[in-house]
Amino acid sequence: MLIEEYFQLIDEAIQAYPVVHSFTLIPEKQGTYEGFIRGEVKFTDASVLYLREYVAVKTKIDGDLYSYQYASNNLIFRYDNTTHHKKLHLPNYPHHKHDGSQDNIISSDAPMLVDVLQEIERMLS
Repeated sequence: MLIEEYFQLIDEAIQAYPVVHSFTLIPEKQGTYEGFIRGEVKFTDASVLYLREYVAVKTKIDGDLYSYQYASNNLIFRYDNTTHHKKLHLPNYPHHKHDGSQDNIISSDAPMLVDVLQEIERMLS
């Protein structure tokens, strides 16, 4: 898959959710198969998802860096794979989720954007 095709899939995925009010994406092509995308998705209840991904998509979608932060006045959750929580000995390190606060950290698998959008949709239903 070409990186432009991946960027298009992200755009289409966001558009598929009726709980999305509006969104902005800023894709940056880093090569034929690599790129960085960041954006902001606003939902019908005024909550916001801030996203950023650095991905390689030559043979499979490989999210080298990601952060999906969902908030409404305060942090609701954030998935990321930054390496700053090494001391916590999380089973899926460096993948983790901040659940409800910056300090409440739990282990998680690496989600895809669609997984995060589905979680938000369930919360808003």
